[in-house]
Amino acid sequence: MTEVRHEPTAPTRTQNLASGAEIAAHRHDEHQIVYAGRGVLSVTTSTGSWVAPATRAIWVPAGTVHAHQAHRDLELHLVGLPVQENPLHLDVPAVLSVSPLLRELLITYTLTENDESPERSRLRAVLLDQLHASAQQPLHLPTPTAPLLRSVCDILWSNPADNRTLAELGREVGASDRTLSRLFRNDLGMTFTQWRTQLRLHHALVLLAHNTPVTRVANQCGWSSTSAFIDVFRRAFGHTPGTYSR
Repeated sequence: MTEVRHEPTAPTRTQNLASGAEIAAHRHDEHQIVYAGRGVLSVTTSTGSWVAPATRAIWVPAGTVHAHQAHRDLELHLVGLPVQENPLHLDVPAVLSVSPLLRELLITYTLTENDESPERSRLRAVLLDQLHASAQQPLHLPTPTAPLLRSVCDILWSNPADNRTLAELGREVGASDRTLSRLFRNDLGMTFTQWRTQLRLHHALVLLAHNTPVTRVANQCGWSSTSAFIDVFRRAFGHTPGTYSR
């Protein structure tokens, strides 16, 4: 992210993006909630990436350099918040669960811009209350900084179905599995297995957004069976991938 636009105000609006479209790296002086009412959105920063389907929103704190990418045609809902207004008390990006009520609030609130009516002020107050109550979801895929770890992660990013053990991957990059395990914990704050599962879920969401059959998604992302994929997906998102793709 070398070319970074500075847009002081985080906009509040609804915006449509075609599948594959990107919003280049930029930053705001305000916080922002980013929600895809349709399609799947990925947000990338220097420290990692977040992927959110329609049951999740992404919190982008003020000053965070970030870029967006649309997977499938995207209906994007953006809510800007002044820097002193932080209902989540978070200074790092996060994925948030979106209840049916919060979804409708986000969609309705972003339909109009620069509306200072009493009705919209009340709507905003309820929206902030719902954001405050929204649970964080562990869907962050951190970006490695250690060169050895980056080599391993690049291999898996290019082919999430690669089922080699950490020891086998270590032999390819010239490191022991003990060294790599320590790097995963210290550099990324998670185990190798946890990181690979997050990676596969990220890829699965993108494939499902493009209407890839569930069985093929499971195979392309490296799960041992379709049922194993469905189980992991349900535990992560609260519903089956078949329900999501419909």
